[in-house]
Amino acid sequence: MFDFFTTVSVEYARNLSPVTLAFVGDAVYSLYVRERLVLSTDFKTGELQKLTSKEVSAHGQSILLEKLMPLFTEEENEIFRRGRNAKKATRSKNASVAEYNRSTGFEAVLGYLYLTGQYKRIDELLDTVHEN
Repeated sequence: MFDFFTTVSVEYARNLSPVTLAFVGDAVYSLYVRERLVLSTDFKTGELQKLTSKEVSAHGQSILLEKLMPLFTEEENEIFRRGRNAKKATRSKNASVAEYNRSTGFEAVLGYLYLTGQYKRIDELLDTVHEN
């Protein structure tokens, strides 16, 4: 049986592929952006989709990382580096290789935090950079 919001141990999460962590982190960030936009605006779904796509793109995440990286703990930096440097099966059509690699690192951090149940840390990081 699977329970939504199941958490795993730090050791288990560390043993997951960084690309797998990024797979989860991509969904986490997309949901965060969608929820934030829905709760803070009254835009129609078409506009919400455009804004979401811009923020969750590799380019948008790479810009976000400029503010976010100084806030990372050593553990988060390690996960970021693993994700950034991981061999990926696909390439981005609309972003540079560097942007795509950085966004994968960012998503790996979010996936790691989510899977280990560190929801408050996700809020702390994302709320801090979105306040500015």
